[in-house]
Amino acid sequence: MKGWEAMRIRTLVRARHGLLRTQLDLANQLRGALRTFGLLLGTSGGARKFEADVRAHLQDRPDLATIGLALLEAWATVRRQVYQLDREIRAAIRQDQACRLLMTAPGVGCMTAVSYVAAVEDPSEFRSARAVSAWIGLTPRRYQSGEIDVSGRISRQGDKLLRSYLYEAAAHVLTRATTDSALRRWGEAVRARIGFKRAVVAVARKLAVVLHAMWKHNRPFEPGLAVVAA
Repeated sequence: MKGWEAMRIRTLVRARHGLLRTQLDLANQLRGALRTFGLLLGTSGGARKFEADVRAHLQDRPDLATIGLALLEAWATVRRQVYQLDREIRAAIRQDQACRLLMTAPGVGCMTAVSYVAAVEDPSEFRSARAVSAWIGLTPRRYQSGEIDVSGRISRQGDKLLRSYLYEAAAHVLTRATTDSALRRWGEAVRARIGFKRAVVAVARKLAVVLHAMWKHNRPFEPGLAVVAA
């Protein structure tokens, strides 16, 4: 059983994720409604430009304004609620030393750190760091029968949202991280051997192990020791 605060943070993170999906759905619905009448919205520029473009398109179309402005108001309301939850999550991170410690690892931002801490809660509950990646569902399934021993796809058990944040962190390590590290070099070697998508999964699995080791030993990320710690 998780503690009260861990459950609260997990619920907070999931609520934010659900609102983000609703915000995206409303934006797509609005794009589709306007596209039907030949009014196209750009895909870049951020939320403010999106809202300004919608209002500009509807300014001379009173026949569509009732529909478009209703969707736009719903979208803006959800966006404000997401912002409020973001503020609460950042406040929780400022008070949590473990979150700040994990954010020293490359690719690990607020959402990955707070989700990891809330899900794991106590690193000493796991027999080894590798057990964490299995618990999150990042280890391959094994098929064994007689002389057959084959590794399949990852199990995808455990916290789906945390797994997705670790994927994003791993993709950042492979594509956008500017700091050199043993973890990045290891990931690039894996990428050259088995391709980008599978390398992202491998780095996510390795990152889950590294974060556990950092937390358990209360040590910030060390670029030269990441793979050794895993």
